[in-house]
Amino acid sequence: MNSLDLPGRPEDTRIVVAMSGGVDSSVVAGLLKKEGYDVVGVTLQLYDHGAAVHRAGSCCAGRDIEDARRVAETLGIPHYVLDYEQRFREAVIDPFAASYASGETPIPCVACNQTVKFADLLGTARELGAEALATGHYIRSRANGVHRALFRPVDADRDQSYFLFATTQEQLDYLRFPLGGMAKPQVRALAAELGLSVAAKQDSQDICFVPQGRYTDVIAKLRPNASVAGDIVHIDGRVLGRHDGILHYTIGQRRGIGVATGEALYVVHLDADAARVVVGPREALETRRVSLRGVNWLGDEPLDALAGTPVEVFAKVRSTRPPRPALLHVNRDGGVEVELTEGETGVAPGQACVLYSDDCNEARVLGGGFIERTRRSGKAEAMLARIAEAPAV
Repeated sequence: MNSLDLPGRPEDTRIVVAMSGGVDSSVVAGLLKKEGYDVVGVTLQLYDHGAAVHRAGSCCAGRDIEDARRVAETLGIPHYVLDYEQRFREAVIDPFAASYASGETPIPCVACNQTVKFADLLGTARELGAEALATGHYIRSRANGVHRALFRPVDADRDQSYFLFATTQEQLDYLRFPLGGMAKPQVRALAAELGLSVAAKQDSQDICFVPQGRYTDVIAKLRPNASVAGDIVHIDGRVLGRHDGILHYTIGQRRGIGVATGEALYVVHLDADAARVVVGPREALETRRVSLRGVNWLGDEPLDALAGTPVEVFAKVRSTRPPRPALLHVNRDGGVEVELTEGETGVAPGQACVLYSDDCNEARVLGGGFIERTRRSGKAEAMLARIAEAPAV
């Protein structure tokens, strides 16, 4: 057994490393090479790198491909660049745009991991005869019987478990995350020690395909209907003004709403069908229950075995928030809901709800799903229902 929990000696074990061109994946390749593994680096070209060569903070663009290639040369490992542009557009960009146009707040990084990286690239790694696919994500996995279990990383500030909840058990058994037990400063020090040119390179932004962070430009181009003007409506039913498209708003938004009433207003609901932006006081944002779709379960017991009995878990509904106490409800019909014990604000359909065994750094990732529907406090829910029934102007 070697350091990756794989049978055989490192020199007899081929590992494919997903190299984005950043410091994290480069260090993974360097560490595994140093340990004697047969390392093969693979970089994915995900979008038009010709237009993105000079974009600061992007990943898998022109500069990143060249950085990955230089690191591979320094380490003396083979390196391949795979053109996944079409697949990335179909599996990530188009669904992102469609979800946003429907009034949701999607997370493209989850879709990318779920499809392009941990499905397509994983298949390529198998074809190359690799025993595992290693990445630079900050998350840990370890043996759990005949399978592997997923855990939060040592460095809580770099925790990427929120974006990896959709990793299936089959994928998890094949994946390895060598950086899960390290802190970021330690990783940068190792990059310098290994003589890697990317040791001081800045981290990439979350949404890699959005120029200068202007996601509205991408949505407007791919889904022009998202720019349809409509009413800004108070949760009590009053029409306060007009907007230029729901794509300019997100649940929980406080600034830039476009109306002034003398009270603090927040975006509490987006009605894409009626092109309505519903605003209200902060208390109208409080969410107590969410319904999930696309649930991926990594617990030891099958999900359907939990039907009918609430299960105590910890839930994370935003990447920047800590896991908080919750109850997992699995309905007899297979539906999954999560009751947020303390309530949350700014929760929107399309976001992820990730479930953990605890709220500490040792917590196991139990899985999660995408939020399909949120349920507010009784009064706010009733008011939103009345607005939904009102005809659009």
